[in-house]
Amino acid sequence: MSSQHHVTNEYLHENCIRLSNVRLGKDVKIYSFVNAYGCEIGDETRIGAFVEIQKGVRIGRRCKISSHSFLCEGVTVEDNVFIGHGVMFTNDKYPRATNPDGSPQSEEDWEVIPIVIKHGASIGSNATILAGVTVGENAMVGAGAVVTRDVSDNTTVAGVPAKPVR
Repeated sequence: MSSQHHVTNEYLHENCIRLSNVRLGKDVKIYSFVNAYGCEIGDETRIGAFVEIQKGVRIGRRCKISSHSFLCEGVTVEDNVFIGHGVMFTNDKYPRATNPDGSPQSEEDWEVIPIVIKHGASIGSNATILAGVTVGENAMVGAGAVVTRDVSDNTTVAGVPAKPVR
């Protein structure tokens, strides 16, 4: 991944693009109302409107991240990946707002569980990818699917929970 641009301080663009500590590759296109911080975005990648990309996320080259998607800490997106509209990623298998004693949880109270989307995969609109999942190379996830298990290379999955369809 090229590091043509590195936004170290918070940058707020007139079109409501908020970037903080982001490493941008060459020719990245970011549309309005994007919030990205502490992440890497590869060359020629396009980020649609209303997307959030959290710290530690790595997005490869020539990807398309469609509008209203949420990429949380722990997500790795390899090159040439398509992420449809409204795709959600989770990074915690047992999310809670508070600890057993009632105190608010902090970053020290849970573990980020990584997700990997391999080269050339496509994730359909409104899919949800759960913590710990790997979506294989050139795999396809149908719109609205909930992916609870790894998806093999060159496999199409759909449904809730997502299962192979061909």
